[in-house]
Amino acid sequence: MKKLFVFCMLFCICAGLLTGCGGTGKKEAASDKNIKELKVALSPYQDAETIKTVTGPLSGLLQKKLKEKGFTVEKITMNVGTSYSAVGEALAAGSADAGFMSGATYVLFDKETDVLLTALRQGLNKDTTDLKIWNNGEPEKFTDNLVTYYRSVLVTGPSPKGRALLEKVKKGEKPTWEELNNLTWTVMSPASASGYLYPSLYLKKQYGKTIADLAHVVQAESYTTSLARLASEQADIAVAFSHIRTRNEKNWQVKLGGTDSIWNQTGIVGVTDAIYNDTVCVSKASKIMQNPEFRKAFGDSLIEIGKTKEGLEALKVLGHKGYAPAESKLYDDERRVQNELKGKKK
Repeated sequence: MKKLFVFCMLFCICAGLLTGCGGTGKKEAASDKNIKELKVALSPYQDAETIKTVTGPLSGLLQKKLKEKGFTVEKITMNVGTSYSAVGEALAAGSADAGFMSGATYVLFDKETDVLLTALRQGLNKDTTDLKIWNNGEPEKFTDNLVTYYRSVLVTGPSPKGRALLEKVKKGEKPTWEELNNLTWTVMSPASASGYLYPSLYLKKQYGKTIADLAHVVQAESYTTSLARLASEQADIAVAFSHIRTRNEKNWQVKLGGTDSIWNQTGIVGVTDAIYNDTVCVSKASKIMQNPEFRKAFGDSLIEIGKTKEGLEALKVLGHKGYAPAESKLYDDERRVQNELKGKKK
């Protein structure tokens, strides 16, 4: 009887342990599918208030898509970074799980992040470095073609110095470094491809100098601010993505302070090489993104959102027309540009 009692006790203990292990397994599996909060950081492609108008709709669409794929996300928080670098820093620290950022920012933080998607954009009818075409009097227009690259342009404004430089370029004359150095430039952070890096490389190729060598440079927190400075003649020249005027044609006079159409008051005095599109990256420090199933579901969800009418409306402010899978090697040209600016050989 004593042996029988001991045997029964051991059996009950083992059964309890097995039940406990089974219960723990179920809880872990459930937690993988239930996420309390997903934190997404967005680069300041435009001013923060404008971008915030789309974060609600985009969050809702993303939650719905992830739910379809078996993941319940209770809350998606989308914040606009104070700068391009701030988004990379948030991903590096793990304070953001995913981020929408430029290829240049990704390359700066590629040890702390993984690139997941490349943004698609509408192509422009002017895809050339020929300044005569850019200043032929016809506005730039979007085409129906979706492309994986864009360019950066040097845009002059209505200030006397800006107009004088544009007239010289229209005559086919190349500005001197002294003339450029005498202008007030409005630029983005050094992590911005179109707002700093590629224009710097353009200046280096043309003059052997970069934005850092210019005497009068003001950094803007967004392209909206940069254009407003141009319109109000606080700056003579701005560096920006090539579709900046098309995007802001209506806002130039209504919101930015222009006194005539953007086509009459601005001109293009420089065009860079092609730039690979923005990215959607994930943080290597994020516990959520360490789950390969969730990472795939997140990427697939954004691709699917970009193929819907509601999704395209939400992505409009970001300038994205959908997404395609990305690989790190696609940004090797970006790495080359950064190495050249640093004076390094690839």
